[in-house]
Amino acid sequence: MKKQKRGLFQKSLDRIETIGNKLPHPVTLFAVLAIIVLAVSALLANLGISVEHPGQEGEIVEVKNLLNAEGIQYIFASMVDNFIGFAPLGVVLVTMLGIGVAERTGLISAVLRGFVLSIPKFLITGGLVFAGIMSSVASDAGYVVLPPLGAVIFIALGRHPLAGLAAAFAGVSAGFSANLLLSATDAMLGELTIAAASIIDPGYAEGMNIAMNYYFIIVSVFLLTIVGAVVTEKVVEPRLGEYKGEFREEMTSLTSLEKKGLLWAGITTLVGVILTALLIVPENGVLRGEDGGIVQSPFMSSLVPIITILFFLPGLAYGIATKNIKSDKDVAAQMSDTMASMGVFIVLAFTAGQFVAYFAESNMGMVLGVYGAQALESMSLTGIPLIIGFVIVVGIINLFIGSASAKWAMLAPVFVPIMMQLGYSPELTQMAYRIADSSTNIITPLMTYFAIVIAFAQKYDKKMGIGTLISVMFPYSIFFMIFWTLMLIVWMLFGLDLGPASPIRYNG
Repeated sequence: MKKQKRGLFQKSLDRIETIGNKLPHPVTLFAVLAIIVLAVSALLANLGISVEHPGQEGEIVEVKNLLNAEGIQYIFASMVDNFIGFAPLGVVLVTMLGIGVAERTGLISAVLRGFVLSIPKFLITGGLVFAGIMSSVASDAGYVVLPPLGAVIFIALGRHPLAGLAAAFAGVSAGFSANLLLSATDAMLGELTIAAASIIDPGYAEGMNIAMNYYFIIVSVFLLTIVGAVVTEKVVEPRLGEYKGEFREEMTSLTSLEKKGLLWAGITTLVGVILTALLIVPENGVLRGEDGGIVQSPFMSSLVPIITILFFLPGLAYGIATKNIKSDKDVAAQMSDTMASMGVFIVLAFTAGQFVAYFAESNMGMVLGVYGAQALESMSLTGIPLIIGFVIVVGIINLFIGSASAKWAMLAPVFVPIMMQLGYSPELTQMAYRIADSSTNIITPLMTYFAIVIAFAQKYDKKMGIGTLISVMFPYSIFFMIFWTLMLIVWMLFGLDLGPASPIRYNG
């Protein structure tokens, strides 16, 4: 009977899952993709495929042949570096050292039970999406911390853990360009946009600022929180159905010993936060930037170890108070157990690291991006259709190139001048780019944290594959892109500034 009630959209997700799960294990898939990149690089190089670098006039970028003598030397010489240089590897393992102690002492379970028992249940889904969106302040750390926590919260409530994981993942990744605060992303993309705008109008570029999308991203937080919560409860969770896996998290009240442990953990956390603040808040704080800034500073570069410490120390205090830690041997054992549980991810990091490195080294990503940009330019669109077309093209490009900065460094010199010549501001172009880039992050295996999310999900479903995860996340991607783009269109129709001194129109 349930199958008869499934609509066209749900059936489409079933097909995506079926097709995707016919793919090999992610470890094997990334290895196969790496081999395909090598073969395609040789083919395109022999065909003489090349493009002009969009940011450097006259510089020709050719597809590199990774199967000639020089390419084969690169394959062997770079293999270790490709593994240890895989972006999420160090972030995940270092962060998990602290989280592992907090988890294995029982601190995380106690905090979550206390959290779930103390707030209205109807707010939990939205709160989880909101927390994910806000985590972009901590850069990539949210990918490691929130999806597994979301799964634990949901299973404690008797809900499907993968729905909680998906809600958190959607907030962290698809909502990466929404926040109540400015982050390193605003600085990174903003500088590229300003540089691209100076190609057409240096004077206008001098008056731009990195907070150029600030008003829009603030409102985006509330829009995406609502959309993410509705998609979770009305689309994703009903499709997943009842959780029948072996892993369970009982919802018991906190014992007096656990409350004592939470008290000491809370005190330790407070002390840790105060000590961290002393390194940041004073104007001469050692973790501030050279100009006294915070957005671009040693603090932003130190978020991973700070988060690790702020998990480790409360976990240690809780473990001592509850007698789950009796000596340093217990701590070492807990950290070792955590690293052992990351074995699948470490193997994934090896093959995924080779694929990502080969794809970048071959220059195929830039070639694809330039051809995609040319395709949009050739459509001769204007106004709202132009913005929609731009969002769609960038969303497609994002499926092949994971790095937001790399894509914008490639696309900004092309599209910012084009849009300025059509009367649209660089600030608008950047925001349209951010919407497309964030919305499709969660459905591409090339996104660097996709592998770790699969590893987290396999704790609850051993058969979890790429197809299942894509089918679970696909509704978020579609609805986020639709409603976020509609919001931008409304913003354009009312002519509202996107940020401080950041208009929609450009009148050069």
